[in-house]
Amino acid sequence: MDTFIIKGGTPLHGNIRVNGAKNVALKILIASLLTDEEIIIHNVPHLKDVFSLIEVLKSLGVKAIFTEHDLRIKNGTMAQNPTVPLDIGAKLRTSSMVLGPLLARYGKADVPNPGGCRLGARPIDRHIEGLQDMGATISYDSDDGFFHAHASRLHGATIHFPKNTHTGTETIILAAVLADGKTVIENAAEEVEVDDLITCLNLMGANVKRISPRVIEIVGVAKLHGVEYTIMPDRNEEVTFAIAAAITGGDIIVDASQPKHLSAFLDVFAQAGGKYEILDETHTRYFRGEVLKPTDVITLPHPGFMTDWQAPWAVFMTQAGGVSTIHETVFESRFSYVSELQKMGADIAFFDPEVKNAREYYNFNWEDRKEGYHQGIRISGPSKLHNAVLSVDDIRAGASLVLAALVATGESYLNNVELIDRGYEDLEDRLGSIGATIRRKKELEV
Repeated sequence: MDTFIIKGGTPLHGNIRVNGAKNVALKILIASLLTDEEIIIHNVPHLKDVFSLIEVLKSLGVKAIFTEHDLRIKNGTMAQNPTVPLDIGAKLRTSSMVLGPLLARYGKADVPNPGGCRLGARPIDRHIEGLQDMGATISYDSDDGFFHAHASRLHGATIHFPKNTHTGTETIILAAVLADGKTVIENAAEEVEVDDLITCLNLMGANVKRISPRVIEIVGVAKLHGVEYTIMPDRNEEVTFAIAAAITGGDIIVDASQPKHLSAFLDVFAQAGGKYEILDETHTRYFRGEVLKPTDVITLPHPGFMTDWQAPWAVFMTQAGGVSTIHETVFESRFSYVSELQKMGADIAFFDPEVKNAREYYNFNWEDRKEGYHQGIRISGPSKLHNAVLSVDDIRAGASLVLAALVATGESYLNNVELIDRGYEDLEDRLGSIGATIRRKKELEV
């Protein structure tokens, strides 16, 4: 595994560009299965997850060519038995989303149980149940690790998700665009990334509309055609860079900024003493005021404070005076980074927030919660963070440890940084361009 070596204590200054949204790029790649015509996608980030999904699609006969950040992708001749190989499909969670398009077009699919970041249980039962409501027969074989699915023809259905599910919503959309009749998704995810996928599909000839914030209606069409589309910038990257500016006492201008989609973050950022200036539609300046203040944050589905932001936010709050809290409601296990921050001198303690009817309140399946896990942390600050040898175990936790190392004294070592590569393209070079002292040591480098 590669290692980042980071020397902290340097304020970051300059311009840094946000790349395309990973969570849109992956879904539009999957949409290439819905047509035999070529799709041209602009602003595609070079990420390990993107390349892994391209492997999945190539195993199904899809051809893909990258030129810089433009991707030309075209469905090929599908095999009689559409099967994603175990060693390829198990690399990332998104691979399971090919089930819908394969069932809609070819009537069958064999897809392995998906992998990806270990953020709690992350069950796909909601996705499977939705596809079954649309007429699919799906069974899981624990012996071979595959979902085996077939359908003579997918049909429309009314699908109500008991919990908010981003990928579940998109899985049903991707299946329903070619299904017979009308599909209605109730309690659908509101994320703007879902809307970006919807816009692309409609340009391909689909009939998808959001008839209320949490209700999406899809009327199936006979076929879709190719499209040329530019995906939106990645909101998670912008939040990471905003916190990097504030935590190091720097001054950063983010290119390809989208503050209109970051109100939940910007409101709390300002409360904490962070400063921002919207220069124009695509440029926002981030810096900090004289005093950083504690905050109480609860992660929620969009339009709330995203779960992906809470780990970077925890690092930010180690520098605020007083006691801050973070209450995680989306995943049952997303505080793995806390022990690493404690190694660096952070004063963080777990607690259990008081919640009435936890089974209904939390967005995850309550029965998946492991004994001894907690849903809240208290951060007492400011803490003078120091260098340490750290280990990364998911994308956002990895970015958060990079932030911590940037503000810490001394030189820190971050292992397993390939996990960061799954969500951030060339992070070390981009941060280096605005003043960070960071380099990558390859696994075999002496």
